[in-house]
Amino acid sequence: MKKVLLTGISGFVGQHCAVELLEKGYAVRGSLRNLSKEQEVREGIAKSIDAKGNLEFCELDLLNDKGWDKAMEGCDYVLHVASPFVIAEPKDENEMIKPAVEGTLRALKAAKKAGVKKLVLTSSTVAMAGDKKKNHLTQTSWTNPKMDKVSVYMKSKTLAEQAAWDFYKNEASENKMELTVINPGPIYGPTLTGNLSGASMSMIKDIITGKMPMLPNSHYVMSDVRDIAKIHVAALENTMSNGKRFIVTSEKPYSFVGIASILKENGFKKASPRKAPSFMVKFMSLFNSEMKGMLPFVDAEVSADISQTKEVFNWKPLSFEKTVLDTANSIKPLL
Repeated sequence: MKKVLLTGISGFVGQHCAVELLEKGYAVRGSLRNLSKEQEVREGIAKSIDAKGNLEFCELDLLNDKGWDKAMEGCDYVLHVASPFVIAEPKDENEMIKPAVEGTLRALKAAKKAGVKKLVLTSSTVAMAGDKKKNHLTQTSWTNPKMDKVSVYMKSKTLAEQAAWDFYKNEASENKMELTVINPGPIYGPTLTGNLSGASMSMIKDIITGKMPMLPNSHYVMSDVRDIAKIHVAALENTMSNGKRFIVTSEKPYSFVGIASILKENGFKKASPRKAPSFMVKFMSLFNSEMKGMLPFVDAEVSADISQTKEVFNWKPLSFEKTVLDTANSIKPLL
């Protein structure tokens, strides 16, 4: 049985990747910053699949070399999903950039040293979107991290992905470790563990409980966590994905107001599909770090070309209405 090291298994994407890996017959070694989360993760995964002894855990820190070599032992592949994500702008940008970049390089170096065949890295469409408000993303799109309007999160994902490609290009051709990068948009889908602290989950929770009476004007390609997990795992042994980036999003952009409309039409009566005036969001960003982090998305219209992803993986994205409703219905019993 082939074994995969899955970094960041306690995160939203990490949990779903673990389920997909187990369903596809891989053994999983999941990394946690702290092993105290092991039980919560095990219980969340057990709701979807019986791991049958094929799930183990290790402790890793993106900013520390300790344990990385041991974690790679016996692993055929690596899914490097772990990366810091908060919408709020940190006071010091290195709080987010350092773990993203150094953690990615740490994973790549340890994997290469251990003779791992391939590493699949979770990046983001924000590494492609730049600071343009109207944008059509393709595999060749890149954000310029030196632009003033780029948020710290956008910068961290861009620099981490660029560091990964530099590492890959500079590898010796003999025994080359392959690399595939997955670029999702804002991620929704059902929670497995009931942890609602992530940005997407907390936003849907706030919409369905009426705590978000107005939403920023933004149209963006969105992602379902189950699609993301599926493509991560499918990329491991698909040689056509070697050395490529894959956008895993909806075919067309959706708005946050549209999300609230879907919810309201389907019985979530407190959902309010009202658009916040952009000047208000910009004004509030002067005092609120979370609003400041939302600024790159205000008045944005971002579409994407997902034809390569569809073709290489014979994939069709889940319907966005299903994504939104499955997310809300998984949150509802926890309120």
